[in-house]
Amino acid sequence: MKGGQKKKKTLKGKKTLSGNSDPFPGPAPIPKENIQKFERGDATKLSSETRGKLKHTLLHSESASDLAKTQAARFDLLLPEDAGFLEADEDEETCTIAQEDIAEAVDITSATKYFNLSLTQFGPYRLDYTRNGRHLLLGGRRGHVSCFDWQSKQLMCEINVMETVNDVRWLHTETMFAVAQKKWLYIYDSSGIELHCIRRFNDVLRMQFLPYHFLLATASSTGFLQYLDVSVGKEVAATCTKAGRLDVMAQNPYNAIIHLGHPTGTVTMWSPNQREPLVKMLCHRGGVRSLAVDKTGTYMVTSGLDRRLKVFDIRAFRPLQSYGLPAGASCLSLSQRGLLSASTGDTVQVYKDVWGTPVKKPYMAHRVHGSVWGVQFCPFEDVLGIGHSEGFTSMIVPGAGEPNFDGLDANPYRTVKQRQEWEVKALLEKIQPELICLEPAKLGEVDRASWEQRHREKVERLGFDPLAKEKFTPRQKKKGRSSTGNIQKRKKQVAHEDQRELMTKTVEERLIKEKEMSQKKKTTQGQGSALDRFNK
Repeated sequence: MKGGQKKKKTLKGKKTLSGNSDPFPGPAPIPKENIQKFERGDATKLSSETRGKLKHTLLHSESASDLAKTQAARFDLLLPEDAGFLEADEDEETCTIAQEDIAEAVDITSATKYFNLSLTQFGPYRLDYTRNGRHLLLGGRRGHVSCFDWQSKQLMCEINVMETVNDVRWLHTETMFAVAQKKWLYIYDSSGIELHCIRRFNDVLRMQFLPYHFLLATASSTGFLQYLDVSVGKEVAATCTKAGRLDVMAQNPYNAIIHLGHPTGTVTMWSPNQREPLVKMLCHRGGVRSLAVDKTGTYMVTSGLDRRLKVFDIRAFRPLQSYGLPAGASCLSLSQRGLLSASTGDTVQVYKDVWGTPVKKPYMAHRVHGSVWGVQFCPFEDVLGIGHSEGFTSMIVPGAGEPNFDGLDANPYRTVKQRQEWEVKALLEKIQPELICLEPAKLGEVDRASWEQRHREKVERLGFDPLAKEKFTPRQKKKGRSSTGNIQKRKKQVAHEDQRELMTKTVEERLIKEKEMSQKKKTTQGQGSALDRFNK
């Protein structure tokens, strides 16, 4: 090769054993739709003033985020499990298929997931599954409390507290659970031994546990919403809602906001950081009977005494769908795959895709022996748990559970050693209650208002602006090049550069405003008026 000529790189891949080159070198391309599914917010925009260590840190974090989402999209193809739904014949409806027929058609392991527990003496029953879907907790109205591994049917404990039980809830692991009894709140271990009696939490009706914050939120008959930090045993917040009896409660898994339903037909959203509700929505003409929020924090489903079932978009705080029911749904629950269960009397109906197109008929239906008092989908399983006055029923619902689980977060097959290690790690990574807000994505953004206020205080204290641009002073040159005329020329060149930057900014702002005005004109032109016929 001649000097000065560079060798051109070829795109041919490495040769294989047969001697042929790879026609498709490098990793396979990933569709943009798959990458967008793993987006973690907007990319950080670097300004011209960002430099030094901060710029290097931001670029490194952006590259790590891009690598993470591309790897997640590439490895998404390797997930072994897939979700499916129940499909009927042409002349058959899925809601008419009985649970006995489904149990006979599926394999032996899945058939054992449909069972009934006849507990007629101490009903009706509340229920709660652990986050990994392995253990089940039952609480009877007349004092019967039991917990067991519902898949192997191995009983862990069974006690009778000898007083009214309003609600039961698992804590961060299957070794402890909370029971809201007639007067106070009690904490028990998996052997049935009473660990704590918390008398500051009295007359509790409903409970919700926030797993990443280690907070137990309780709603009482006196109208108080209280938060208990179970890691240190301290009350974090206590708020008087001034809304009367609180017996309708749900949590938003996306941002840990507590939703409360009231007899006035309103739904309020609460955070332990504020005494007033963050949002107050009028959802029904009558009282709210039940509500549920999906795992993405996008949709909320409510049922009221006006016999309406409504679906709301929490991002825009507006209703999407409204369905009429023969009677108001007393219990609601949303699965990981978006199925909705609604109970009216002794009948439980499951609906599919309630926030998309209007649903005309249920996906599945099942009738139990008594009035339903609680429903909940089991995580990572196609199972719906139903607590009623005659005991407990486990119902098979194909397509309800998420088929792929995160082994580092909620592992149904973890051992005792893995659970202990996870508990230590979760305590170290506990999120503080002060970070609970409506939009968690804004926690990583810079608070411009407070920064500007601190900057003004600093300028007043120092007497000058430390971030102001220094005045240009030309460097002294030799051999007569630092004459007065040359110095003025150099000053003018720098001034022109500053003016050029200012002019580009103003032009960009003007173009953005013109674009917005043109879009507004297009929208207004599309909306005709009755007076337009008089225009010439």
